[in-house]
Amino acid sequence: MANGSVERALPQTIPDGSPKVSPRPLKVIEITNVDFSLRHFLLPLMREIRARGHEVAGACAEGTLLDEVRAEGFRVIPVRFERQISPLAHWRAFHQLVAMFQAEKPDLVHAHMPISGFLARLAAWRAGVPKVAYTCHGFWFNGQGAWPRRLVSYAMEWLAGRITGVFLTVSREEAADARRLGIARHATATGNGRDPAVFRPDPAARARIRAELGVPEDRIVVVAVSRLVRIKGYPELAAAMRTLPAAELWVVGERLDTDRGEDMVAVLEAADLGTRLRRLGYRRDVAAILAAADIFVLPSLFEGLPMSVIEAMLTGLPVVATAIRGPREQVVEGVTGLLVPPRQSAPLADAVGRLMRDPVLRAAMGVAGRARAMDLYDECKVLARTLDLLGL
Repeated sequence: MANGSVERALPQTIPDGSPKVSPRPLKVIEITNVDFSLRHFLLPLMREIRARGHEVAGACAEGTLLDEVRAEGFRVIPVRFERQISPLAHWRAFHQLVAMFQAEKPDLVHAHMPISGFLARLAAWRAGVPKVAYTCHGFWFNGQGAWPRRLVSYAMEWLAGRITGVFLTVSREEAADARRLGIARHATATGNGRDPAVFRPDPAARARIRAELGVPEDRIVVVAVSRLVRIKGYPELAAAMRTLPAAELWVVGERLDTDRGEDMVAVLEAADLGTRLRRLGYRRDVAAILAAADIFVLPSLFEGLPMSVIEAMLTGLPVVATAIRGPREQVVEGVTGLLVPPRQSAPLADAVGRLMRDPVLRAAMGVAGRARAMDLYDECKVLARTLDLLGL
């Protein structure tokens, strides 16, 4: 193409092969699909980029959560992304991105998520952006969808990998997949991170939240934090909780406007848990909610490297999760939590029940989980590593 080249998209390097940190302030655009992703996943990264003296803007579909980002002085450029397969919508978003990059003239475009990441990388290359980077939060082709969708996902990743100068993943398994499958020879895992000063055991918050909700101190609380979508394993969780009458379930999160598929609220209500089910919706005090719980669950069918597991580990909760990419990298079986097969409610119920009956085991796993998260998933460490790899 006339504008840009693969070579131009590659990062500058020093003799040992590591990215060279820029000696001058750069202009960076961080791109993701929706406001939820930008607010909860990219905002800490944008703060750190700004703290290092660079200019940074975000770009994603417009949404109410962007008010919080803009309130911190960040510019967010609306892009008409569509999360579902829609060739016409994607074509329009691509052209909007090209025009935006040509007008903004960024030094670095850092893209996230499958569709927005694919379109942003192609548009950045087309517009001649000097450096193009991508963070993979999970490959669609590793999911359990139909094979044509998985094949298209692989083709998209392989093609975009040809023009990606810095290729990052949140999990080690995805980095290994990228290298093994020829998507990106130098794919590097950065991990995910949360602030251990925010997510921590907090007896005061525990007492306050339980008092507000009218939950006795001796009642076992199982908590799930995620979007209300099928892929998070809510049918299995609802079925498991039916067999555990001594515990109640707190569900934190909502369904996004762009989510599709079965209504998980109906699934949860159909479990007939009565007052043992508390749907808490979208919360800004997730750290306090976690501190008030006893067991964290994430029976997902597909993940990258879930932030919710990191938050739970930092809070000192034992984690019950499915043995899939991401969670099986985070949870040490029998040490920081328990891993169960996906799509099966009985093993999930057995694992949660085991932790319910053994407070000593819960406490030991919680301590071990926080120590592991402090070592691997401290936000400051992860952000510093990510920005160094980006050359910022």
